[in-house]
Amino acid sequence: MIPRARKNKAPGKGQQNSLFGEILDWMLAPLLFLWPISIIVTHNVADNIANEPYDRAMAESVRTLARLVKLDGPQVHVDFPAPPRTLFRADRDDTVYYQVADRQGEVVAGDWEIPWAPPPVRLLPDEVYYRDDVIQGEEVRIAYQFLRTEPDPTRAPVLVQIAETRNKRAELASQVVTGVLLPQFAIIPLAVILVWVGLSRGISPLSRLQTLIRRRRPTDLSPISTTGVPEELRPLIVAFNEMMSRLEENLQAQQRFIADAAHQMRTPLTGLRMQTELALDETDPELLHDSLSRIARSTERASHLINQLLTLARAESSSEKIYAVEQVDLEMLVREVAHDLFPRAQARAIDLGVEDTGWPLLIDGNPVMLNEMIANLVDNAIKYTPEGGSVTIRTQATDFAILEVEDTGIGIPEEDRERVFERFYRVLGSDADGSGLGLPIVREIAEMHRASVTLKPNPAGKGSIAQVVFPRSYARRRPLDDT
Repeated sequence: MIPRARKNKAPGKGQQNSLFGEILDWMLAPLLFLWPISIIVTHNVADNIANEPYDRAMAESVRTLARLVKLDGPQVHVDFPAPPRTLFRADRDDTVYYQVADRQGEVVAGDWEIPWAPPPVRLLPDEVYYRDDVIQGEEVRIAYQFLRTEPDPTRAPVLVQIAETRNKRAELASQVVTGVLLPQFAIIPLAVILVWVGLSRGISPLSRLQTLIRRRRPTDLSPISTTGVPEELRPLIVAFNEMMSRLEENLQAQQRFIADAAHQMRTPLTGLRMQTELALDETDPELLHDSLSRIARSTERASHLINQLLTLARAESSSEKIYAVEQVDLEMLVREVAHDLFPRAQARAIDLGVEDTGWPLLIDGNPVMLNEMIANLVDNAIKYTPEGGSVTIRTQATDFAILEVEDTGIGIPEEDRERVFERFYRVLGSDADGSGLGLPIVREIAEMHRASVTLKPNPAGKGSIAQVVFPRSYARRRPLDDT
């Protein structure tokens, strides 16, 4: 029985694939497939080897018998100087038959059991021919020769045949096959063991790599050294080190995010506590109402900040990037967001308008995240646009799907147009309430959808234009993280 690692050819849920087993299979399967073929070939070669010496002996017997044939005109005679069986070296292993047939196919001497053989088209002098046949249910080997009559070579030749059963040949062939195959029964298992040992040593670097990784502390994300690593494992380790580097960057970003979020939450919570303490000490109903109003506004700002933090965390989550992806009509999303934020714009006397193409503008994406992105852009524009200004949401269809949010607000200086995408960064001189997370959320969601987002000044001379460029959807849905 061949030792082999457990393997699963079609791994499914709960199953594991064995690299060791796969390699072992591909190495041993050809060997086990070729072994029976080699047995068949060896047997055929052994038959040829066994036939050769006995065929030569039979040819000599045929020529001897042919020399005993006397042709006297139409008459054919055979003069045996000794008993034919002794002359043809018959033994106990095989039965020997002989036959001399005249030109009409009549048996002149010998055994009638040997079948007649037609002469060839081109008859060569002293040529001995061979064929296999059956006599009395036994396989026989027949050697035969044709004798042409002189001086009339056109007459039918005399047929001389010697037939012999194949017992000695079969025994010799069996000895040859046994001599060749018996060593293989020892060599094959030895080869399997050597392949097993060699393969085990060959994949031992994988075991050492596994041990090295398991010995590491959970916080150790440093790269693994490639010194002394086999060439086949080097790309895997390099890719693993790159993945660990990205993981460390993500962890550092999360740590910075948590620290920044804690700092940002501390301010509104401290204000809420102070305002609550003042309200508790207040006895004047009017002043108490004013304190409660400030508490309500602070609570609203804290709630907005928490919602923004949760949205940003969800946008950065890898799980959000691979589910609920579908073809989305960007113009429909724009109209929904404009409808939702219209009361907010109307409360500040801001003209909120939509300029669309009038046709479906399809992109691949998560409709919830896209809605959040558009809402942040429009809310940001409304927030930083003075009363009486205007905000326009515009879509354009080219080779790409383009979304623009144009406002007539305070604008963003050129040196700050990249920094505003950093978390909690706010432009100096702005007195509007904000968390500093709106535009970072927009960029995260845009990158999730393979889109680019830029800020540029409004050509009208006042305000800014936020532009997001999406790849258009012409195919079925696909995962957002499919590169």
